[in-house]
Amino acid sequence: MAKLSLLTWIGNAAAVLCGQRGDVTRQAHQAGCSRQTAYQHAHKVHQAVADSCAGGPSYAALLDEVRQLREENRQLWEALEPTIDLATTKQQRFAVTAAALGLSDRQIATLLALLLGARAPSRATVGRWVLAGARRAGVLLHTLDRLCQMLVLTVCLDEIFCRRRPVLVGVEPHSMACVLARRAPDRSGQTWAAALQPFGALHQVICDAGSGLRKGLELYQQRRACPAAPGAAAAQAAPALALCLDLFHTCQEAQRVLRLTWRAAEAVWRRWDAKQHTLDHLNWRGVPRWSPEHRRASRQAEKAHSKAKQVLQQAERQEQAWQRARAAFELVRPDGSVNDRAAATADIRAALAELKGPRWSKVRNFLTDSRSLTFLDILQQALAAAEPRAEVRAALVSLWQVRQLQRPAGGREPSATLAVAECVQQRVCQQLAADWLGGYTRVAAVLRQVVRASSVVECMNSIWRMHQARHRGLSQELLDLKRLWWNCRAFGEGKRRGRCPYQLLGLKLPTYDAWELLQWDPEQLAQQLSTSELAA
Repeated sequence: MAKLSLLTWIGNAAAVLCGQRGDVTRQAHQAGCSRQTAYQHAHKVHQAVADSCAGGPSYAALLDEVRQLREENRQLWEALEPTIDLATTKQQRFAVTAAALGLSDRQIATLLALLLGARAPSRATVGRWVLAGARRAGVLLHTLDRLCQMLVLTVCLDEIFCRRRPVLVGVEPHSMACVLARRAPDRSGQTWAAALQPFGALHQVICDAGSGLRKGLELYQQRRACPAAPGAAAAQAAPALALCLDLFHTCQEAQRVLRLTWRAAEAVWRRWDAKQHTLDHLNWRGVPRWSPEHRRASRQAEKAHSKAKQVLQQAERQEQAWQRARAAFELVRPDGSVNDRAAATADIRAALAELKGPRWSKVRNFLTDSRSLTFLDILQQALAAAEPRAEVRAALVSLWQVRQLQRPAGGREPSATLAVAECVQQRVCQQLAADWLGGYTRVAAVLRQVVRASSVVECMNSIWRMHQARHRGLSQELLDLKRLWWNCRAFGEGKRRGRCPYQLLGLKLPTYDAWELLQWDPEQLAQQLSTSELAA
């Protein structure tokens, strides 16, 4: 139906409201509409006139108010837009930092979209930002690593696999600085020796019993002692390298074997319990003891009980033997004396008498490896240098041990007995030497710096595994970015609280903010770090 004009509406309303009989039909026929439409027009015209006479705002006034509200709404949106001020530089910093924390490019783009809406960068743009920052981190680390390698005296080594390709990892245990994270084609001795070659000041290496790593350390020692190698003068002055076997894997393997041993013992005990239950059921039924059924059940229960008792006793002996072997790795013996290789070897030899069977073969190999007790040789030498007087040294070690026991654990207050023991031992030290306080400071520093396990590498590997869970692979660029961020990240708690690994290692930088370091020119940074004011 064609659209009717306003005059037609008024004509239809006049015919309905003021017309005579038959006017509505004639008007509808002339207008080309139905009678119902005419009645609707009349109602709307009447309502419009009534509204106009009611004294409300006019149509023009309403339109003007709508225009004002729309303008006010536009101004409010314009004022709101700059409140989330994320310039392109800040967006890049956000993306690079989030990637160093372990987020993927898609996750970073999603977070930026929540903040910026339609102005957020695409996933491809985020990927380019992260890749550019990671490449700058690699160039920057080339400069920083040259200084770190001169400061690293102790290092823990291990490898982690990413898509069947190893990543060689090295961590300095006292500062927890990651000084090595390199993708390699393999983990052979030649590869490890090449990775360790720049570390010319190493005194101690803690690692597992891997054959490739062991071969690499042998090659590294040979090259460092070879006078024909580059840097021969520095190599001749380098101290002998102490190789320590990682006790973390030894304890982990022993705990695995003990779990299997106790699980087997519990299975034997459950079988005896089932047979005993059968015998008890026969007694409950009143079956005579001389009957063949009762005698057979009694013999089976007695035999199972004897076997279960024997297996449980064997498991207890093996656990006690392991605890004795584990005590050989403590710094202080139960009698209060400093542990040494001879006493620890005797304890291990006594424990090995019970640790028999194929399950314990790997643990026996670890325990009989001479590198397992290398840390005790280092400890004895360092303590002798810190305090040459044997009697005073023994008293200071005892005082340190008492103070370690007095440290509150789990929120509990130290006992009064330990407080009295500390006062007594402190008095003993005062009687032995007037300068006991300085000697105690040196002895305590030596005892605190003993490294027996490469657990810090496992901590670092857990960081890499987190990245593996969010990325398809770990590229060398991503490893460099993460390593730079980790070494510049300040610890939030613990004894290292408030300082980053680079600070703890002794590397003095113009800034410890990873993003600000990425803005430095590598050559300018290298020139500035070469001064004595910045490089420790």
